[in-house]
Amino acid sequence: MYIRRIPGPHAVTLPDGRTMTRADLPAPATQRWVASRKAAVVQAVDGGLITAEEALEIWGLSVEELDSWRGAVARHGIRALKATALQRFRN
Repeated sequence: MYIRRIPGPHAVTLPDGRTMTRADLPAPATQRWVASRKAAVVQAVDGGLITAEEALEIWGLSVEELDSWRGAVARHGIRALKATALQRFRN
């Protein structure tokens, strides 16, 4: 039996005390990005579970897209990732 080694940690502890693993991340073929999936990617990158470059490659995101998600969470929290809240949290 072969076990694939992945670079980086297998799990990280988030600032709120929860543990996040790679199993908590959205599927690589994700096409519909709801706020909870965006938040999982942002938390994984900010928590050190994956690198930003790895996130861009896995989900086919642009640098600007990931940066906008991270900026929205940093300024207004996870609620800012909802599509219905765009106007409320726009710069």
